[in-house]
This record gives sequence, C-alpha cells and structure tokens, in this order.
Amino acid sequence: MSPVELVRAPALADEVPYAYAAVASDVRRLVFTAGACPLDQHGSVVAVGDVAGQAEQVMVNLRAALAAAGAGLTDVVKSTVYVASHDRADLVAAWDVVRRHFGEHDAPSTLLGVAVLGYPDQLVEVEAIAAPA
Repeated sequence: MSPVELVRAPALADEVPYAYAAVASDVRRLVFTAGACPLDQHGSVVAVGDVAGQAEQVMVNLRAALAAAGAGLTDVVKSTVYVASHDRADLVAAWDVVRRHFGEHDAPSTLLGVAVLGYPDQLVEVEAIAAPA
C-alpha cells in the first residue's frame, strides 16, 4: 500500500487535473529529486526548440532518477514543472506530457513559466518529492 494519499478539496473546483494536496503517512524515506532536464545520456540537450519533445525526455530522466532512489512516479507527493516561456501554450504542451506520464496518479503540482533554465536551449525541467513505501 502506498503511503501517498491524494487529497481532493470539496470547497475547490474539481475540474483541475491534479489533487490539491497529498499526505505521506508512515513515511520512512523521502526522495527529493534534482530538476530533471532534457539531457540525453551524453549530457546534450535534446529536442531543441520543442517543448513537448523536451518534456518527454525530462519525464524519462525523472523516472530514471526516481528508480535509482527506489521510487516511481506513483510515489510522488509533489512535483514542480518549469517551462522557459512566456507563452501559456508552451506551458500547456509541457503539462500535457507530464500528466500523461503520471497517468491516474495526479499528485499536486505547480506549473511555472520562467525566464531561463540552466542549460543552453533548455525549455523544460521537472522536480519531484516522493515517498516510496
């Protein structure tokens, strides 16, 4: 049984694609990831200029980081999605990829448009906190 309980807030809109809160009970371990970046195995930014393509690589890398720490996407308590853009359509494009990877596990998440990210040509980054069983 997962220690992560996703919480709905009856007083808030239920049309949003995420839980409003998460409770991690009886947790012995927490996993804090660095921001997953759209880097290939050689450290090069992939899908230059393509928000959705970079989001795909970011999620592959996030899964790998979580797995290395003994966790998975269903253990995530909270995520933050950063998109280097002022265009809301770019934020939605990244969010659609992230949500598809999380599937039914709609943990609380924050989606932000930012001015710039760490690597040249980087458009997307995702960090997560997980509570594996």
